[in-house]
Amino acid sequence: MSYKLPGKRSLALLARGLPHLRDGLRYPSSSASSAARGYEPPGQFIVDRAEGDFIWDMDGNCYIDFQNGWATNPLGNCHPEIIEAVHKAHCRYGFHWEHSLRIPLAEQLAKIMPGGALPRFSFEVSGTEAVESAIHLALCHTKRRYIISFTSSFHGEGLGTKMASAYNADNNLYMEGWAGGVIKAPYPYSEQIPAGMGQEQYVEYCLWYLAEHIPKYVSPVENIAAILIEPGLAEGGNWIPSVEFIQGIRKLCDDNEWLMIADEVLTGLGRTGKMWSVEHYDVLPDILVAGKNLSGGIEACAGVAATDEILGDNVRASGGSTFAGTPGGCAAALKTLEIYERDNIVERAASLGKVAAEYMIHWQQKYSIVGQVRTLGLLLGVSFNNTSEQGEEYATARSVRHQMMKRGVWAICDFERQVRMYPALNMDEAVLLDGLAKVEEAIEHVQRHGPTVGDYPSMPSGNVGF
Repeated sequence: MSYKLPGKRSLALLARGLPHLRDGLRYPSSSASSAARGYEPPGQFIVDRAEGDFIWDMDGNCYIDFQNGWATNPLGNCHPEIIEAVHKAHCRYGFHWEHSLRIPLAEQLAKIMPGGALPRFSFEVSGTEAVESAIHLALCHTKRRYIISFTSSFHGEGLGTKMASAYNADNNLYMEGWAGGVIKAPYPYSEQIPAGMGQEQYVEYCLWYLAEHIPKYVSPVENIAAILIEPGLAEGGNWIPSVEFIQGIRKLCDDNEWLMIADEVLTGLGRTGKMWSVEHYDVLPDILVAGKNLSGGIEACAGVAATDEILGDNVRASGGSTFAGTPGGCAAALKTLEIYERDNIVERAASLGKVAAEYMIHWQQKYSIVGQVRTLGLLLGVSFNNTSEQGEEYATARSVRHQMMKRGVWAICDFERQVRMYPALNMDEAVLLDGLAKVEEAIEHVQRHGPTVGDYPSMPSGNVGF
């Protein structure tokens, strides 16, 4: 099986988007430039239908869904029970702020928070809003001015979250003047470690940077409000931190009266094989940010959980918006959590994660283009060595992803050297293994033939399978 991408129907609609959507002028010229260097166009499509573990494009091609609504569909696409719950909420409430689902959901969330230690919840629409709310909450609670975040982190696309993110060197271009309240620290990647350092040494260096360099050369301890950390650096490449690093951050926060904010928008609610990724590290954050999986991929719902002390009475820390905690969003979340408990979804994710890890573990030794395989539950990542003769940084990873799509597997390869995969937490095991087999076929193809797709920009559409 090899799909010709894009198909005629997808291509026709993509072409209609060029005059209207963001970057519509950039894509044709960038594509032509890359093609002139000998690369083929990347596979593209537009989603026409989604169901369970699969999606179909406008030309009828079927794909195993490892992209998973950007890790937002924990129970697969279009779960019928969640759709029904949302429909009933729409019919009953329409939209009103103080509806009768908000408090029951807050009660359920309090029960599943790490250690039962974060009993209060502030509703937001998306992960971006929730992280911004968490930052503001920390600043107002501590009456301090600085937030520490990490390189390659991604916390959202609002102004505040763009400042806290360090996705790549261009992330804050032209907005440097707005970033005065954020201190960026190195993240302990498991590859690309500075010359002469082992992994343990690099973790020690990153903790030293937080404990010694920042207080001495950047800001006094008493002016730092919080450390904002992804306990699994998702958008930056599915990097998985060590226990020593996360526990070291908790100790620094305790020693210096800093707050620990865990951004669990992507890693939370079962993605890593535990309800919350911080549970792998035996730490309790002061503030936890939830989103994505919370509402089953059907209706937007996110928010911030915190202690009574932080969120019980903080008059200056405003949060929420018109559509925060909508009836439909709360109904989706309540039904999602009900299914989690009924069907043992977190345990299922842990089991599938072991299956995936056992299948993928040999790729690093078997294929020279594979830099590293990283798995924690169903947080799956493969980084690739740059083998492009023209030095294009993402060419190998994008070529693997291109071959995956041609074989009927959809995953994520953004502006990075990694392919990231987020299967549904209840995916059929046979489908998971079939998808991973096709991923390996794609790796074998690029190993044999070299990169075929260069550094293309994304096509200007939120539904494009690029």
